[in-house]
Amino acid sequence: MMHAGSPVLLSKLLARLGLFAVAIAAAALAGCASMDRDDRGEVPLNGKILSEMSEKGMTPEDPIMIRIYKQESEMEVWKRTTRGTYALLKTYPMCRWSGKLGPKTREGDRQAPEGFYSVSRAQLNPRSQYYLSFNLGYPNELESALGYTGSALMVHGACTSAGCYAMTNDGVQEIYALAREALRGGQESFQVQALPFRMTPANFAAHRNDPNMAFWRNLQEGTEYFDLTRKPPVVTACAGRYRFSPQASPADAALAPLGACPADPDSVEMAQRIQQRQIAETAQMVAVAAANPAVAAPYVDGGMHPTFREVLRRSGPEKLAALTSGKIPVSQPTAALADPYGGPATTTQ
Repeated sequence: MMHAGSPVLLSKLLARLGLFAVAIAAAALAGCASMDRDDRGEVPLNGKILSEMSEKGMTPEDPIMIRIYKQESEMEVWKRTTRGTYALLKTYPMCRWSGKLGPKTREGDRQAPEGFYSVSRAQLNPRSQYYLSFNLGYPNELESALGYTGSALMVHGACTSAGCYAMTNDGVQEIYALAREALRGGQESFQVQALPFRMTPANFAAHRNDPNMAFWRNLQEGTEYFDLTRKPPVVTACAGRYRFSPQASPADAALAPLGACPADPDSVEMAQRIQQRQIAETAQMVAVAAANPAVAAPYVDGGMHPTFREVLRRSGPEKLAALTSGKIPVSQPTAALADPYGGPATTTQ
C-alpha cells in the first residue's frame, strides 16, 4: 500500500498533471485555429433571399440551374419550386468577363467559355484567391473531343477576368451559398448554361453574320428545351454538337461526341416543338434584320454590366475595385469602358 506522500505516487500525479497541461495547451491552440478559420464558404443565406425563395415556393435545399449571358453581362439563378418546375429566383449583374462572343477553343485566348456545364460539390472552391469560386468544368466532353484546351475556368468574385466570369465578392458570396445549399440538399450537380446573349430574335438578327451562328443555334435548342419544360435538359453530345433529351438513358453511355446521333423517339415531339419555335423566331429575326444592320463591333476584350461601368466611368478603377474586389484590381478598365455590347438596356427585347 502506498501513502499519499510516497515518491512513486507523487511521480504519477505529476505525470498526469503534465498530460493535462498538454491537453489544455492543445485545446487552446485549437481554439485559436478555429477563431482564425476561413469560413467565407459557410456564410449563411441572408433573410432577404430566403424570403424571396419562400414567396416563390422554394427552399434552400431545392435544386438550382444557372444561366450566364455574356452580351448582357448578367447571370440568372433558377430554382426548383414545389410544383416540380424551375422558376427564376434572381438575376445578378456581372462585373467582368473577358474575350468576345463565341466559344473558348484554346488555352490563353482569354475567352470566357460558352456551352453546357455540370458543377458538382467537388468543383466548389471556398478558398479562392478571388474570394469564392466554382469551376465550370471546361473543357466538357464535347469540347475535349473537339480538341479545345484550357483549364480553371471559373465563376468567381472580384471584377477581373482572364477567361472567367467575375461576379464581385458580394455577388459570388450569395451565388456560392445558393449552390452550396442545393448540393447539400441532395442535388448531385447543377447545370450551367453559358450563352453569348439572351436567345431573342433581335439578338440573333444583330449577329446574323457571325461565324458562330450554327453553334449558337445548337445552344438555343437546349435553352428552348428548358423554356418549354421549365426543367434542365439532360445534355449529351454526338455528331460534334450538344444533344438534349428529357431524361438520362442507358444508351447515353455509348454515345461518342464526334460519332453519329442515334434515333431518339422520346425526343421527337420536343424536337418538333423546338423546330416550330425556331421557325417562328427566324421569321421575327428576318423582320428585325431588315430594319437593323448587323453588329460588327471591334474586339475590345469582354464586357461589364452598365451598373458597374457607370461607377468605373465616374469614379475610376480603384473605387470600383474597392467596392467589388477588395485589393484585386479591375481587369482591362479601358476595355470595360469601351464595351461594345451595351448591356441589357440595349439588347433585351
